Amino acid sequence: MQQNPRLNIEFICIMALLMALVALSIDGILPALPTIGSDFGASDLQSQQLLITMIFLGLGIGQLIFGPLSDVYGRKPMVYCGFAIFAFSSILCVTTSVYNCLILGRILQGFGLAAPRTLSIAMVRDSYEGDYMAKIMSFIVMIFIIVPVIAPTMGQFILQIYSWEAIFNIQLIIGIVVLFWFWKRQPETLQSKNRILFSRRIFIDGVIEFFKHKQAVIFTLISGFITGSFMVYLSSTQQIFVDQYKLGDKFPLIFASLAIGVGLTTYLNGILVVRFGMKKLALIALVIYVISAIVYTSIFFESGNPNLKLLLLFFGLQFASLGFLFGNLRSIAMQPIGHIAGMGAALNGFISTVMAVPIAILIGAYVTNTALPLFIGFAICGIFSLALFLISKPFSSK
Repeated sequence: MQQNPRLNIEFICIMALLMALVALSIDGILPALPTIGSDFGASDLQSQQLLITMIFLGLGIGQLIFGPLSDVYGRKPMVYCGFAIFAFSSILCVTTSVYNCLILGRILQGFGLAAPRTLSIAMVRDSYEGDYMAKIMSFIVMIFIIVPVIAPTMGQFILQIYSWEAIFNIQLIIGIVVLFWFWKRQPETLQSKNRILFSRRIFIDGVIEFFKHKQAVIFTLISGFITGSFMVYLSSTQQIFVDQYKLGDKFPLIFASLAIGVGLTTYLNGILVVRFGMKKLALIALVIYVISAIVYTSIFFESGNPNLKLLLLFFGLQFASLGFLFGNLRSIAMQPIGHIAGMGAALNGFISTVMAVPIAILIGAYVTNTALPLFIGFAICGIFSLALFLISKPFSSK
């Protein structure tokens, strides 16, 4: 744990890229969903959305395996194991001719990527704490956001020149480059004296310890609601902009613009969080998130989609709020469980993901003719999150 913390740019970049491998695997294939569906005879939108949501299922399960084991064997060995599974599943995705096997490959991709995704957070917690941890997480998320900005454009470019299989191949190559940088330059963050002994009760003991900390549990649940509502956007964004607004060629640009908005507010959070505190900034952002969703729902409840500029305005408000939520919520949850950072990051990620997947599937099924169901989902998830936030008494001195 750094006593006199300072910004380590290389550490931030490596952690961000480890986390970004998940985003690359999700957002990179968004432009290819109709083509993949056509090739496999899965033309209905719900079947295509499974290629997005099922990777989160694997991600949620994988965290429960790699997180506890990293508290025993260290962070780096588990990242290597996870990447090996990701490489195998990527090959499966491009060689299978059966759609269900492709879905299985996506689940396994998520399972493997759970290691770098979860353990990057554990490594941050190994190295930093408090509001400064939130500052580091903000800068990591800011760099991480670059991937959703470029991934759809990259995917569309590859699709036009080669095929959808090439998207998976290039993602694997990028992953190998990131893994090499991680192996060469990133030291192990979990010291030998802080490792725990392996036992059959490692998972049970970790779960019991996690649930002793009210702050960790409540802010993990909040992360689940926010992640779930955002996951609906990820799985239905192409449907909204391409099918409903007929903006096929402009879709990557619109997607990138909204992602840049998240990145800018995340950077702003990194500047402000040490001064104002992660809990205060998260609460303000959550209030804005809820109010903007309720206002949209109230205005357009009985009408169709608004003009594009209005839709982007409301999306912009939502995503500006997310820039202050993603890093802060995770940091608040991880703060009291630094002594079990691997298990804590795993349970935090697993619970929030397991919550998010059914939320995304349920709400996504209603996003057919308008974007209204998406904003109703934002509102409902935001209200539950705000209630939990206030129940936690985050500013109490007790």
